[in-house]
Amino acid sequence: MTVAGISLVLILGVINLLLVLFQVGTGKRWLKVNFAWHRRLGVALLLTALLHAGLAYLSR
Repeated sequence: MTVAGISLVLILGVINLLLVLFQVGTGKRWLKVNFAWHRRLGVALLLTALLHAGLAYLSR
């Protein structure tokens, strides 16, 4: 499955990497954000990671 010629699994992997970096940055207090944003993006990370894993499993 591709979007504009790029694998959707790859796109979700990059999004997950960015979300993980954000979560670590806010958890370590390197980035100062409201806790509500940290929690919301943590849920977004969970959902995109599940979608990423499911698509990776189906595409093998």
